[in-house]
Amino acid sequence: MLFGDPANKPLVDAVKVRDPANFNWTFIALLAVVFYIYWTEAKNKNWKAIVAGFSLYSVHWFYEIMNAVIRHFAGYPLWTVTNESTTFVLLIGVSWELSMMFSIAGIISWKMLPDDTNTRYLAKNGRKGLDCKLVGALGMALMFSLFEIFLAWTPAFIWVYKWWGAIPVFITTYIPFFLASNLVPAASPKFQKGFLITMIGLDVLLLAILIPLGII
Repeated sequence: MLFGDPANKPLVDAVKVRDPANFNWTFIALLAVVFYIYWTEAKNKNWKAIVAGFSLYSVHWFYEIMNAVIRHFAGYPLWTVTNESTTFVLLIGVSWELSMMFSIAGIISWKMLPDDTNTRYLAKNGRKGLDCKLVGALGMALMFSLFEIFLAWTPAFIWVYKWWGAIPVFITTYIPFFLASNLVPAASPKFQKGFLITMIGLDVLLLAILIPLGII
């Protein structure tokens, strides 16, 4: 499935956000795994990997908040997860399992780069070549977008708009996600701190305002 289908709207209408009815103990197991990964990186002083993880995760949460806002004002979100597919729906478009995956996706993307993150591919005969961080971000974005085609084919993940699908999600969503994970850790410490404080602060502020108002 490359694009959404309006026939899926009843499935979106049936979703209950933050309903504990399907809770099970894998919720705790996944949290423990994520905690272990971050603790191990901190113990090994792999600070850039941690910055990569939080950079992508903070952008991910901003997108999920905006997707929920779109649902409130337009009637339907760009993407939706179903209650039957998860232990807990956090926001209309993100389940606990997806959120835990995205919490470490930035670390994975950063670790997939060459040891020398200043490496440039095809830099021969005077050509500047291609920044490995940019190539890595595009590659990860493409892989995630292709996998999302499969997800949208299943009952677990729903697209309803005919104009929304694998191509828009590749360009507008996954490229920014992985640019954040690959570029922010390579920036100056001042920029890293500013980016994370801004994004995390914005996410927390929006959640604190919009959830009580019933918007998301």
